[in-house]
Amino acid sequence: MKAAVVFSPGGPEALELVECPDPEPEEGEVVIRIRAFGLNRAELFTRQGDSGDAVAFPRIIGIECVGEVVAAPGTAFAEGQRVAAMMGGMGRSYDGSYAEMTRVPARSVFAVETNLDWATFGALPEMFQTSQGSLSMGLEGKSGDTLFIRGGTSSIGLTVASLARRAGMTVAATTRNASKQAALERAGVDHVILDDGGSLVGPVHEAFGRGADAVLDLIGTTTLRDSLRCAGPGGRVCMTGILGGRWVWDGFEPFLDLPNGVFLTSYSGGSEDVTAVQLQDFVDDVAAGKIAVGLDRIFSLDEIVEAHRYMEANRAKGKLVVVP
Repeated sequence: MKAAVVFSPGGPEALELVECPDPEPEEGEVVIRIRAFGLNRAELFTRQGDSGDAVAFPRIIGIECVGEVVAAPGTAFAEGQRVAAMMGGMGRSYDGSYAEMTRVPARSVFAVETNLDWATFGALPEMFQTSQGSLSMGLEGKSGDTLFIRGGTSSIGLTVASLARRAGMTVAATTRNASKQAALERAGVDHVILDDGGSLVGPVHEAFGRGADAVLDLIGTTTLRDSLRCAGPGGRVCMTGILGGRWVWDGFEPFLDLPNGVFLTSYSGGSEDVTAVQLQDFVDDVAAGKIAVGLDRIFSLDEIVEAHRYMEANRAKGKLVVVP
């Protein structure tokens, strides 16, 4: 099979297209012929060597894919079955999805029935898992809540907005580009906030009449202080993304940085946080047009270096997908 292998950390050019042996499954594993996979910033950080001892090189990175079962000994999956796979060490502790085939533990594989095209289907698994986990586990969101999404035009931001509106929440979300307002509104955002790089406490209070019940920060440690101040009394702030590119919160002072009564959480869960039924329902809603998918651009596996350059330059207005 053809695969994009990172032999040692580096820039986009660290992804080298080579031929590798087709994976052979052991009992309880599923070999998948990959039809599409989404690109994620977590993979960018792994490629750069920022995953620490969690990843040993050389490695085929990639934390999600969709495709068809080739073989699955000792599991309930059947040859030819359409499936999605995500997380569970994929692309980190074992080889992942930047290839024509992959071998995944059955616990990280979900059977899905859908007639969606491969590219659209490929955009969904990790997008749904991260969005659903952030809303339910990270923020404990519920009907009637006000939600502020920082980093609203990312693929996760757009999906969270759609899920939140479906759950009965009122949503505000940011963009740095006024031309992206329509995309946010299509996703269900009630209040679009233009992020000029300054504090957003004022705009959030203007949108909701007070601080938000829930704040999802997809930028990360570079904006977290201000996001905490955007929450109202008893509000929950969840940091899920690091679009700002910094892992560490320098100078964090809990008594100064945490407002009284505001809760700070994070979300970095995996496939165990969603069920097959939830994923199927989400895919069905996308197919029915009830949830819009922010699909930005489709690449081939041969274009994987260009795809990472595009992602690293923050040019995407939604999900990036590779169709091998």
